[in-house]
Amino acid sequence: MLRLVAGLETPDEGTVSIGQDTPATLARAHRLGVAFQDHALLPWATIAANVALPYRVAGRAVDHHRISELLALVGLKGFEHARPRQLSGGMRQRAAIARALVLRPDVLLLDEPFGALDFITRQQMNIELQDIWLRQRTTTLLVTHDVPEALFLADRVVVMSGRPGRIIHDLTVPFSRPRTPPLLRSHDFHHLVDDLTEMLAQAHHGVDVPSTGASRTAGA
Repeated sequence: MLRLVAGLETPDEGTVSIGQDTPATLARAHRLGVAFQDHALLPWATIAANVALPYRVAGRAVDHHRISELLALVGLKGFEHARPRQLSGGMRQRAAIARALVLRPDVLLLDEPFGALDFITRQQMNIELQDIWLRQRTTTLLVTHDVPEALFLADRVVVMSGRPGRIIHDLTVPFSRPRTPPLLRSHDFHHLVDDLTEMLAQAHHGVDVPSTGASRTAGA
């Protein structure tokens, strides 16, 4: 799904649109930001140089003020001249998210960005990602296998089956923002986690799950 939205794949049927534009139009204009599970930072470059990379790819002048602003936003102020190997996994992911946001994209695509992190670090990164989103307000599409993560971060959760990928449930998340750690321990939160997990388990074992009739993909 992310590859379709990023314009890296062409659908066999139908169309993909982002607002009034095609993914290819946004990609050519560098209006899509992408961060993956593997941070993909250049190991020989400083963190500031890594965040500046999209400017160079787009052929634009580097906005050093914007880079400093984003590094402060993601909690990396003071690490501008560090190399990726000098940072923890969570810090490297923050740098990757800053790089994805540096050109002020219309849409941010996140592919399991915290999947390689330990539980405590991942939970903290979820809180920090929400804080970043509340300040930037960038439309974000997050793909994750972690149900609590999806519920904590998203305004809308779409549950998909595998092979072939089909939408089996479309949920508008009922929790207000900002969301705080106590939400993760609430009855309502755990009830929704259980429901969505059961849907995924049934889909995995080939059990028919009642459809909501939804036909669109989701943004977090």
